[in-house]
Amino acid sequence: MSEKTILYYNPTGKNITVKKYYKLVEKKNKKAIAEFIYNRLYSRYIKPFEFKDVDYKKEYKNGFSIMANACLLIETLQSFKEGLGDSNRQSEQLFKNFFMSNENFTKFKITNSFNFYKKVRCGILHQGETTDGWRINRKKKTPLLQDKNINVNKFMKELEKSLRAYRISLKQEEWDSEIWDNFRTKMRKIIKNTEG
Repeated sequence: MSEKTILYYNPTGKNITVKKYYKLVEKKNKKAIAEFIYNRLYSRYIKPFEFKDVDYKKEYKNGFSIMANACLLIETLQSFKEGLGDSNRQSEQLFKNFFMSNENFTKFKITNSFNFYKKVRCGILHQGETTDGWRINRKKKTPLLQDKNINVNKFMKELEKSLRAYRISLKQEEWDSEIWDNFRTKMRKIIKNTEG
């Protein structure tokens, strides 16, 4: 195992390596670990689409790319919450559980969680497009979900709220709670994956 493997690259130079993560675990530093996982997931899945440049927004920002990242984040975040080493053959259930447990996504509960998974997530990740008339848009005045139209900017904002809520839960819950046991299980798998 390479203890120098970077788990979170911090532009300020304060990277989190495997070795540093283990030190934080040894000290049971919930606050620092919660910040680390928030920053790791935020920087990978949300931050790339918050670039303020006008040309970027006009020429490069793409709703399908944003939604693909959102889907990756949902599956990753829910895997942490449930303590899954990997999500092989469990993705659909993870999406259902995510929507059922997040008040930010009430319109996606029950039937829409299945439709979102099949028509949006699987459509984008496997076909490069949504299916069955589902649409992704970035128009400011459209609601989060209306019929089969998803406002991806609002979707991502709600998803960031879910990520922030997870960070808060990690800070507030006891070290030996289920949320922390599940977190550590997922992190053990991530670190094992770095070993090759």
